[in-house]
Amino acid sequence: MDRLDAMKVFVVALDEGSLAGAGRKLSRSPAAVSRAIAFLEEHVGTELLHRTTRSLKLSEAGERYAAVCRRVLIDLEEADITAAGERSAPRGTLTLTAPVFLGETVLCPIIDAFLDAYPAVSVRLYLLDRFVNLIDEGIDVALRIGHLADSSLVATRVGEVRRVVAAAPRYLARNPRITEPADLAKHQIITFADLGTDSWSFPPLNGSSAPRTVHFTPRLIVNSIKGAIVPAVNGRGVTRVLSYHIPQQVRDGSLEVVLKDHEPAPLPLHLISPQGRLSVPKVRAFVDLALPRLRSHFATASRDTG
Repeated sequence: MDRLDAMKVFVVALDEGSLAGAGRKLSRSPAAVSRAIAFLEEHVGTELLHRTTRSLKLSEAGERYAAVCRRVLIDLEEADITAAGERSAPRGTLTLTAPVFLGETVLCPIIDAFLDAYPAVSVRLYLLDRFVNLIDEGIDVALRIGHLADSSLVATRVGEVRRVVAAAPRYLARNPRITEPADLAKHQIITFADLGTDSWSFPPLNGSSAPRTVHFTPRLIVNSIKGAIVPAVNGRGVTRVLSYHIPQQVRDGSLEVVLKDHEPAPLPLHLISPQGRLSVPKVRAFVDLALPRLRSHFATASRDTG
């Protein structure tokens, strides 16, 4: 059996979540998929997958082997594209990742436009509120918020986002004024887990190097952005989100941003790819299409919430 073909079957089975799903994707029988994975396990001398009737779970060795397989397959794809040169049109499967809310509200409309423009390309989108290793998980392009530490990635800045404090005008009208961060201690706080559940930090005062930290006992703790925005719009309390989460609510007047003069420095937003991926036509085509749309979106969102 061809080992590279078996590696492809292995990776597709992981992506599809089952042997049957891999069979459908590759137009092969589940038995043929199972034989390919068994071939790899015999070759490496260890179990790669724990199989159940409903799912696949990687063994510890399987996790390491899957990362290597993805890199090998990507390298082969790049070699084919290099040989094809300029004649190679965008095709194949493009794999993207983004935080959940960002992907649902901003990236999905861009993907729709991309799919319309490039009918030979399909897209696999992973919406994940966690760090993703692009190389190990076979990601072509990621939309990532925050400062980047990995210099091996190619990053293109598309904008910036701010950490903003907001509440409904009707809530603000019936509660003490919020003119400085310390005032938050007097208020009903709705917290989103990723932005602090019992305290929020703000830049230091002039002449000081220590950030100001406001401690509170939240009235409501949620683990999703929408779960924080909806009760804030309903007048339940004050919440902290990122500026791109609430431009529509600020525009329609259902939320008001407070403490604008006390906001931390904005966080950069980048499209990132592993080294070499931008030479792949499907990746280059997506980045070229997405960049102006993303830059326009985040410029507008910053202006609306500023």
